[in-house]
Amino acid sequence: MTYTHPIRRLGALALLAAATLALSSACTGDGAAPADGAAQAAAGGPEAKTIEGARSAAQTVFDRFAGGDFAGAWEMYSVAGKQSISRDDYVKLNQACSREGLAIQLTSARLAAPDRAVVIAKQLEAAQSYTMVYETDAWRLEPAQEGLALYKQGAAKAIAAQKKAGTCADE
Repeated sequence: MTYTHPIRRLGALALLAAATLALSSACTGDGAAPADGAAQAAAGGPEAKTIEGARSAAQTVFDRFAGGDFAGAWEMYSVAGKQSISRDDYVKLNQACSREGLAIQLTSARLAAPDRAVVIAKQLEAAQSYTMVYETDAWRLEPAQEGLALYKQGAAKAIAAQKKAGTCADE
């Protein structure tokens, strides 16, 4: 039978407790830098109201759109955007006219106000500015006025208008 001195047992328990505490702090992020907006949103908390949070949310919208997840992109629209077009019409319009599969890269971003950011995104050689607004604890894409006007026509008329203008990717 082996005998372990009580001090050794106590030391081993203290070491185990310290390791457990350190590991649990690292896993929960206690004392660490705040997570990005997407990670916070995934955890059920508010997105960071920072330029980094706006950039992360914008890139998520662009990734969903480029990947053909139009319903997912619509989910990240502002209240005004969602009110201008239903999810089903947005999906129909983009299935008919978008450049699906072409990556959209965020090239720059700036805060225009505490709850508003302007991001510049590039697809192929074309760059365009987009506005992100902070609503209900999350950054949301705010469609441009031209987009809102197009969306209010409904999917069928919006598709026809884009085909007529030659801006439908299928044309």
